[in-house]
Amino acid sequence: MFSIRILSLATTALVALVGVSNTQNITSDTFFYGQSPPVYPSPIGTGTGNWSEAYKKAEAMVAQMTLDEKSNLTFGISSKTNGCSGNIPAIERLGFPGLCLQDAGNGVRATDFVNGYPSGLHVGASWNKDLAYKRALAMGGEFRSKGVNIVLGPVVGPLGRVSQGGRNWEGFSNDPYLSGSLVFETVRGIQENGVITSTKHFIGNEQETNRNPITNVAGQYVESISANIDDKSMHELYLWPFQDAVHAGTGNIMCSYNRLNNSHGCANSKTLNGLLKTELGFNGFVVSDWFAQHSGVSSALAGLDMAMPDSEGFWGSNLTTAIRNGSVPMSRLNDMATRIIASWYQMGQDNGYPTPGIGMPVDVLASHKAVNARNPSSKQVILDAAIEGHVLVKNVNNALPLKSPKLLSLFGYDAKAPDQNDPAAGFGSWIAINGTIISGGGSGANSPAYISAPFDALQEKAYQADTTILWDFINVNATANVDGASDACLVFINAFASEGFDRVGLHDDFSDALVNNIADQCSNTIVVIHNAGVRLVDQFIDHPNVTAVIFAHLPGQDSGRALVSLLYGDFSPSGKLPYSVPMNESAFGALLSPALPAAPYTLFPQDDFTEGIYIDYRAFDAQNITPRYEFGFGLSYTTFGYLNLRILARSGVSRNTYPTGLIREGGAEDLWDVITTVTADVKNTGAVDGAEVAQLYVGIPGGPIRQLRGFSKVHIQAGHTATVSFDLTRRDLSVWDVVVQQWKLQSGKYYIYVGTSSRILHLDGTLTI
Repeated sequence: MFSIRILSLATTALVALVGVSNTQNITSDTFFYGQSPPVYPSPIGTGTGNWSEAYKKAEAMVAQMTLDEKSNLTFGISSKTNGCSGNIPAIERLGFPGLCLQDAGNGVRATDFVNGYPSGLHVGASWNKDLAYKRALAMGGEFRSKGVNIVLGPVVGPLGRVSQGGRNWEGFSNDPYLSGSLVFETVRGIQENGVITSTKHFIGNEQETNRNPITNVAGQYVESISANIDDKSMHELYLWPFQDAVHAGTGNIMCSYNRLNNSHGCANSKTLNGLLKTELGFNGFVVSDWFAQHSGVSSALAGLDMAMPDSEGFWGSNLTTAIRNGSVPMSRLNDMATRIIASWYQMGQDNGYPTPGIGMPVDVLASHKAVNARNPSSKQVILDAAIEGHVLVKNVNNALPLKSPKLLSLFGYDAKAPDQNDPAAGFGSWIAINGTIISGGGSGANSPAYISAPFDALQEKAYQADTTILWDFINVNATANVDGASDACLVFINAFASEGFDRVGLHDDFSDALVNNIADQCSNTIVVIHNAGVRLVDQFIDHPNVTAVIFAHLPGQDSGRALVSLLYGDFSPSGKLPYSVPMNESAFGALLSPALPAAPYTLFPQDDFTEGIYIDYRAFDAQNITPRYEFGFGLSYTTFGYLNLRILARSGVSRNTYPTGLIREGGAEDLWDVITTVTADVKNTGAVDGAEVAQLYVGIPGGPIRQLRGFSKVHIQAGHTATVSFDLTRRDLSVWDVVVQQWKLQSGKYYIYVGTSSRILHLDGTLTI
């Protein structure tokens, strides 16, 4: 619980500007569209939980630092010795070697001798917590070997509110529970290597358009977009996965480019001091996104601890001046330094950690000492993760798996490897025309050791199986000829996305025409889509000759190898959609495209999140919109049956309306108490072994019809049965009380559903609290 002070005159004027006039609501924080209540002072970190020893060591070191040494910890410097995205200088006399910060959440970027892992969205489509942990553990080892102290990932913001958002692919899902569960495992896995995770982008960074201030064609300064989010939606959607990351012990949080209720993300005292450092009990430090610091004294007081890639004149000597003249109290600088050093100690980087940036050459094209970070044990993890993120959504008459085909015909620009060793090279604004994509673009892209493209893997399979392959990647329209003896025609298309711009649509006519033209000539047309976000399929999905469709997402460097193992039935598909696929764009309404500057705020663009918590399947359920493929949907080569739902209330657990526990990492400690355990039996009723993702949804009194609150992926042999179990915590069953400022356990009847997707729910029951 934290207090909110009376609004300053400047804030009151801003509130009037954006049309918020309910003073009672403003001061009680029940509704804060367009304005951000001030929360000061910035909390002094105390090192709760298992951070106690790290804080003691950090406080002792900081006590020996000069004013300049403390200040130098808070902003980045350029380096001539490494190619890290950001650097903090060493304090050699105290044995502190400095810090290397490096992209990104899907593998080490801009270097050699590392692996290209499946992207966040692909992991989300796997619905596999254990695999998310193993992937993170493997990636973390590579960051450590390269001398990276802080990995700039994972991503849980954007959450995926805007369907055409350019960075949605970097995160796991647009469902906060699924995203939170997977980021928890990712933080845990990476940090077990002693590498600090920078969970990002905090918060409301849901579009690329106008994410930063710009000067328009008229020479006018246009502010960054303001994501205006109400308190309930903030907690129940956008803050939720960050809460899981903090609960997992993330050492760093990266603040975002956008404004949040008209206050810059990296100078927002409400979100940094109030939500993150007070309500969630965050022990680590806050770093700015690159060039996202827009003020000096105010950003320091609001809770920013480190500016990257430098201070742009805001800090440095100006910060020490502000300390000396009392504009920023020494206690704030001490806290900034202590949080940074405590994170370094907490991960054990004071003991045997590689030299910062040792494996990050300044210029990878120049001669340099190679640091091979690849571990042979990672190979299986990379392949497994690639396999499990594929989602089969159509399979007519068991067109897949392929049955000893004699002749395969391949079409589409996405089948072959890119023309150069940049997986995002040659992209257009909506597709990557020059080859298959294994990740999106921008800072979230990675550096693959190789790319197994679909064409490469299929040729190898053809050699092994004595199959003939014909291909045409040049003729993309009706001039493409299909051999009449083809057993199947495979068409490869993609939907690209990148940091820096938002997608222009959710499908493109060029690719859809390619699919239809091949399907007109081939009675067994199989479509594979490498998609960096939602991709509509209604231009071709009902074509009678389109027999199978796979959302292949962004599988990393083993893309082709993973796909072929599924096409030929070595593994049964087990991925599920981490988003909904509607029948057309109109289903998304105002959440299709990014918000644009509009009168009367053309210079101060606003984006009111008036839909509240109703995004994706929550919105479709509430509006009775039937999607083409619902959230959680995915086919298998086998079938599963559900039976024996059991709802077991835990005895001896407090069912007080509000939590009463101490604030620990992630919030009140009793938020994580298990209130109820739900179990069910899942039987593999088909003829082949396979994995099923059993999903639990809860209808909370007064809330959406249903919300994901549990999932379990189990591999079941044909004819066998497995029991799945879901623990429902106090937080899972609560709503955010905007008046009391606490999570509130509702009284009444909860509806419990278990099934194979958000709309295929085989079992149901009730829980009364």
